[in-house]
Order: sequence, then C-alpha cells, then structure tokens
Amino acid sequence: MPEYPTALGAADRETITLLGHDLAKDVMGEVGFGELAYWLATQRRPTPGQTRVFEAVLAALADHGYTPTAIVTRLTYLSAPDSIQGALAAGLLGGGSRFLGVTEDTGRFLHDVVSALDTVPTGDTGWDQIALDTVKAQRAIGQFVPGLGHHVHKDGDPRTPRLMTIAREEGLFGPHLSLFEAIGRMHPRVLGKTLPLNGAGVCGAALADLDLPIELLRGFALLARTAGLIGQLAEELRHPVANEIFLSVDRNNKPVPPDPA
Repeated sequence: MPEYPTALGAADRETITLLGHDLAKDVMGEVGFGELAYWLATQRRPTPGQTRVFEAVLAALADHGYTPTAIVTRLTYLSAPDSIQGALAAGLLGGGSRFLGVTEDTGRFLHDVVSALDTVPTGDTGWDQIALDTVKAQRAIGQFVPGLGHHVHKDGDPRTPRLMTIAREEGLFGPHLSLFEAIGRMHPRVLGKTLPLNGAGVCGAALADLDLPIELLRGFALLARTAGLIGQLAEELRHPVANEIFLSVDRNNKPVPPDPA
C-alpha cells in the first residue's frame, strides 16, 4: 500500500496526534489557537514573543466594519441562510489587492528588497538610503509602494505604531519592519506628500520578520478575517441589515440604455 507521510494530524483507533504531540493530552487546553496556527504553518513551535506578535497581527486584521468582504458575507447569508460556509467563503474570496491582499503584497515587496541586499544595515541611516532608493525605483516604473496610504486613516493608521512597538518589545523588529519604517520616513522626499503606513502593510512586514512563508501571508490575513466574518454573521443574526442593503440598491436602480460594445 502507498504511504502518505505527514507531520501534521494523524489518527488511529485510540489516539490523535498533531505535530508529533498527543492532541487530547498535550495540545487541547495547553496551546492557544494563534500559537497553534503558527506551529502548523512552520512546524516550529513559536516562542512566547513570536506568539504575541503573530496574535497582534491576527487582531489587527480581524474586522474593519462594513468592508466589501463583510457586506458580501451578510448578503450571501441573506440569500442562503442555510449555507454559513457559503457566506464565509464569499467574504474570504474578496480578499485581494485592495482588501487583505495588501498584507501579502507588502510582505513580498519588502522581502524582495531585503533578500537582494548584500549586507543588512544596522542603523536608521542605512535603511533610510535603501528606502529612498526603493521608493525612487518604484516611482520610475510608475508603481505604487505597497503598504503606503489608507482611505480612512489619512493622518496615520493606529495599528502601525502599536504593532511596531510590540515587535520591538519582543526583540522581533527585523529587517522587513526596519525597511517599512524607513519607507515611512523617506517616501515624502520622492512623492512630495506624506502617506500613512497602513495596518495591512505593517502586518505583512511583521509576518515576514517572523520567518513565516511569504507565499502564505495572505492566508494568515484570511485566517484573521474569518473570525471577523463570523462576528459579522453573529451580528447579522441579532441586528440584520443585509435586507436593507439589498433593498437600497433594488429600489434605487435606474434603467439606462446599454453601452455599445
């Protein structure tokens, strides 16, 4: 018979193992969900500091109110109340380049710059020069720097300094956060205006400094948002608004001639 090795979950008649530990005895009631999520993704048990930073990222990304992901989750539930999984999936499918995906986009962008360095700076001056060169290069090719700007927090995203503080407290303020912070200082010289470092971007930088797989950064954002979408559905059960959202569009549509192809 073929074998399918895995270091994750496995079960026999009497026991369940997870990451080499007895699930019932060693994990349940002993390991928090954030710690477990990190452990599952890396197959390394995080330190308390890594867990704190990782869970701060999850909290930062969990819910942002009536975003498109939340609205579509509520509307899908209105249409198919028998399909909680469909409502959650609908919201998660909206995690892209404008919402949630910025976490991965920023982490990848910073990682590409950091991994190309011959030496990693040890002070702000070195990072400032790298940040200045990076922003200039993006400007030259007409591309935005991921993680810059926010449609609401024009004067500063409150999540950004808080997450940076937590990372510093835990000794986990690494090269990705250092570069991101320097971009915040240097981009006005190139762009001629000051934009905030947004929360999704700083989350991507922090996750990259935790040595999490860059390819999975959007997955962690979706993990966080799943909790928020469950909260949206729970509130929809108590105080429904989805039908009002639907009717506001349905009652105010305006027929117009079709646009020519």
